[in-house]
Amino acid sequence: MHYLTDRKRAVGKGAAHSGTEHFWGQAISAVGLLLLMPLFALTFGHALGMPYEEAIAYYQHPFPAIIAAMTLVTAMVHFRHGVQVVIEDYSRGVTKKALVVCCTALSYTVLAIGLYGLARIAF
Repeated sequence: MHYLTDRKRAVGKGAAHSGTEHFWGQAISAVGLLLLMPLFALTFGHALGMPYEEAIAYYQHPFPAIIAAMTLVTAMVHFRHGVQVVIEDYSRGVTKKALVVCCTALSYTVLAIGLYGLARIAF
């Protein structure tokens, strides 16, 4: 590998030498959301007018609960990648690291709370 030029080693990595993982992660999660959001809108929209007990019973069925969970997971992954790209573009140094950690923690916290709520409904 020491025979490669600096340009050949850096192709596809950009100035940060970290590649395009965030871009591809966000692009893949965007396609997932493109498929999941209409399903989520249909299942959630169906439950909107229901009384509380009926809505809880509705989300105890596997299909609406799985769609809600998959949408939540995909949306939080998409959020994390998108916010990290923005932070890395506009922040530097310790501020960048702190903001990335905070936003990653925020996305995982929202994800955990949402999945916990769905699990409580299911059982």
